[in-house]
Amino acid sequence: MKKNKLIIRTKSKSYPIYFGNNLLKNVDKLIKNDLPEVKKICIISDKKLPKKLLAQLMKPLKKYELKLYKLSANEKNKNIYVVNKIIKNLLKMNFNRSDCVISFGGGIIGDLSAFIANLTKRGMRYVNIPTTLLSQVDASIGGKTGINTPHGKNLIGTYYQPDFVLSDIAVLKSLPQREIVSGYGEILKHSLILDKKFFFWLFKNGKKIIIQKDNKLLVKAIFKSCKIKSFIVSKDEKEKNLRMILNFGHTFAHGFEGAKKFSKKLNHGEAVLLGMIVASELSYRKKLLSMRELLLVKKHYHNLNLLVNIKKIFKKKEINKIIYFMKKDKKNFSEKINLILLKKIGKTTKPKEIFLKDVEIKKFLKSYYF
Repeated sequence: MKKNKLIIRTKSKSYPIYFGNNLLKNVDKLIKNDLPEVKKICIISDKKLPKKLLAQLMKPLKKYELKLYKLSANEKNKNIYVVNKIIKNLLKMNFNRSDCVISFGGGIIGDLSAFIANLTKRGMRYVNIPTTLLSQVDASIGGKTGINTPHGKNLIGTYYQPDFVLSDIAVLKSLPQREIVSGYGEILKHSLILDKKFFFWLFKNGKKIIIQKDNKLLVKAIFKSCKIKSFIVSKDEKEKNLRMILNFGHTFAHGFEGAKKFSKKLNHGEAVLLGMIVASELSYRKKLLSMRELLLVKKHYHNLNLLVNIKKIFKKKEINKIIYFMKKDKKNFSEKINLILLKKIGKTTKPKEIFLKDVEIKKFLKSYYF
């Protein structure tokens, strides 16, 4: 498969995403071409990645002075203590601003690595090589960095665009089915918020993408999804307005994740899938979304056996925890909870249009789902 390129344009920086199959072997050429001043490279990798994949990345980089960190990719490790430890070591080894941090993992590793690259000497070179479907279609685009606190997810962070992103489809072959489904949630979200035609394409091809992992369809879905997100980010890099529509389903999702203490019981992609179906139902209850379009979304969930039932994950007594973390969400501007809802498939409410009291959301969750 040939290498494809998509340019992400933002006010602060423009950078390419390279798409293709078996691109890891070309990483040295890309760095030499795009970042010729790099001498030292810090690789921050998910320790659960197959050794074969890490070897494929490191082999072409043997000409550089390499430092490798293998981390457990969980939300609990995305904290200020891990950041501090790695930055101290980079300073000790005299990494310069012209040197490079490479993220090699999913969204958690990407958020952490970008944050470290941004803070070290006020900004090192940064390359993102996402290894999950979720990170290839979401976290690798747009420059958000972040770490967690006991008060909530990604409450400390910056915006820092990478120098380039390398999206190698081949690395997805090692992913378990659960991770493919998680990534599909973000692809589906992009269709729901901005592209009805893409939604119907997914409606037709979803099973082949998720179950059969059809390579051509998967590449097309990833590329289209990235194109939608890049369009939004190019219009609003710092999430002042339009970019907020990307939070469709996410305010609920962060509440769900927080209530489960960011554990493996519910990963981010699953939480987003659940958050989107809850937000769609609330959209209907608010008389924003028609019953016909709500049923279309529900049918797609049913056809692919996607997570739809809160009762399978939460008990009624956990609603207060969910609301607590929803209120802590960084997108809120007051005591009320800021939500993006659907008007129809392919169109959301405007950012900063829907603010609901916690008691209203609590009543909705109790009445419908419990």
